[in-house]
Amino acid sequence: MLQDAKTIRYYQRITDALVDQWNRGYRTDDLRRYVAGYLAALRHSDAVEPYLVHRLEEEVTRFMFDPSNFAEAQPKPELDYR
Repeated sequence: MLQDAKTIRYYQRITDALVDQWNRGYRTDDLRRYVAGYLAALRHSDAVEPYLVHRLEEEVTRFMFDPSNFAEAQPKPELDYR
């Protein structure tokens, strides 16, 4: 579980971007490459401690492999009350 405020913000940014990319047609391999690049940039910039980047990577990986995060909401059918 992430507890550092900065790391939580990065998690939210990454997961929002993953869902957005999924909705635009990108699939799992593309998302993995995106995450790998994002995490590499975080490591390179020293924006977050290395152990927090590792935790972030674990949480984002867990997010990616949960299919409910990428399921589209189905609209409820309108009932005709005539």
